[in-house]
Formats: sequence, C-alpha cells, structure tokens
Amino acid sequence: MSIIKDLKYRYNTGNIVEKLIYLNVALFICTLLISVLQGLYKGEMNFIMEWFSLDNDINTLFKKPWSILSYGFLHAGFLHILMNMIVLYFIGNLFLEYFTEKQLLNFYILGTLFGGIFFLFSQNYFPLFEGKSTVLVGASAGISAIFIGITTYMPNYQIKLRFIGFVKLWYLAGFWIGLDILGLIGSNAGGHFAHLGGALFGFIYVSRASNKEISFLNNLWGMFSSKNKKMKTVYKSSTKRKNNVNNTNSNQVKIDAILDKISKSGYDTLTKEEKDFLFKQGKK
Repeated sequence: MSIIKDLKYRYNTGNIVEKLIYLNVALFICTLLISVLQGLYKGEMNFIMEWFSLDNDINTLFKKPWSILSYGFLHAGFLHILMNMIVLYFIGNLFLEYFTEKQLLNFYILGTLFGGIFFLFSQNYFPLFEGKSTVLVGASAGISAIFIGITTYMPNYQIKLRFIGFVKLWYLAGFWIGLDILGLIGSNAGGHFAHLGGALFGFIYVSRASNKEISFLNNLWGMFSSKNKKMKTVYKSSTKRKNNVNNTNSNQVKIDAILDKISKSGYDTLTKEEKDFLFKQGKK
C-alpha cells in the first residue's frame, strides 16, 4: 500500500512531463496484463489496443473518433515505450525551462493529432499501402512536436552528450527527422509519417509565433489565420500609456539580449536573475 501512496504522491507533485510518463507507463502495464489474460482465453487482440489505437481504415475513425488522440498514449512493446519516455523526459524538461506546462501538454496533444492525420493520409493515399491493415500507437508524434518546436525556437542551443561532447540541438533534430524520412518505406512507415506530422506542427507553429511573443500558444487558430489579431488596450491617461510603452520596449530589449546569449552560449550560461526574468516574461 505504501508503494501505491508513494507513486500517487510522486504523480501529484511531478511536473507535466513526469505525469505524462507515469500515464504512459501505467497504460502500458495495463495493456500487458490484459494481453496475458486474453492470451489465456485465446483472445485475438488486446481490447485496449483494439479500441484506442488508430486504424489505417479511415472509416473506422467514425466508429471510434477518440482514437485520433488516444493512440498517443499506447505502446507496442518495452523498447518502444522506453525510448519514447527517455526522449520525452529530456526534451520535455528542456521545453519547460522556457515555456509552461500547459504549452507542453498542448504540443503533445496537437502533435498527436497532426501525426494521426498524416498517418491516415499516407495509408489511404500512397499505393504502397493498398490492401494493408495496420494500426498506429505511440507517443512519438507528440514528442516530435515538442522536440522540433523547441529546436525551432533555439536551434543553436547545445546539449552535452556523454562520450561525444556538446552538440547543437538542431543537429539532433535533423538526425531525428532523417531517420523518419528513411523509414517512410519500411515496416513502420505509418509510424514515421505520424512522427513527421507531429514535427511539422511543432515547426510551423513556433516559426510563426516565436518572433511575436515568448508565450506562443495563446491562440491555436491563429496558426491558420492569414490576419494577425492584435489585442486592444484602453489607457486611462496618456502618461500611463507612455510608461507602459517604455516598459514594454525595455523588456523586449532585455529579452532579445538574453535570447542572443542563449543562442551563442546556451541556457546554462544565464545568471539566476536572467533566468527568473525570462521565466516571468514567458508567463505573461
């Protein structure tokens, strides 16, 4: 019982990355247990996989529309979930150094959605997949959105890898995308299309929004709008308006200087004051 309480405490006190990992692992364990039970009764397919994985037959989507998102919380094997959770842990926590937990969750969910759309498109458009019956599971599309999103925002950020040294983030992202491109005609082609769908979402959104504001996920539909919406502010006096404008310009100059420092030297070179300032501005 103490183990359950300890896990519950860790889940409640953990950040969104840790909660996503706990959720994925818990569902994986449940899937394994159900597979064992169904195997004893000669069950053909785990009912969790059957009802929550994304089928390549687009007509099935009308029977279980939730599968366009739920597939992103299931995994096909131990190595599958292990690799995904390792990447989610490191890239997700890097993402949280600059943005909020809500933004990370949105990227995970929307990356999963875009990945599902790419999967369905590829399986129903390209002749290579005609007559094949496949299902999609895995968190990779959502993770790809987070990975490529943070890479697009600060491509020159350097990560220290054991036995290799410092490597720029965009090198790792390029390798990640390259593997998916090479796998488009392999045995897991549908999965690689899904990864690219999530990655494309992360790239498009951040590339459009990062130049406008640090808090770039305030308006999802602005991604698809050709018009830039501006917030209207009512000022009580001209003096207050002037002060607000001066404060805004001063903050933006400081933000630009900090971001330039990150691009050249990495986040770890920032002082505590600079980190606190960037965090506060990101929450506005």
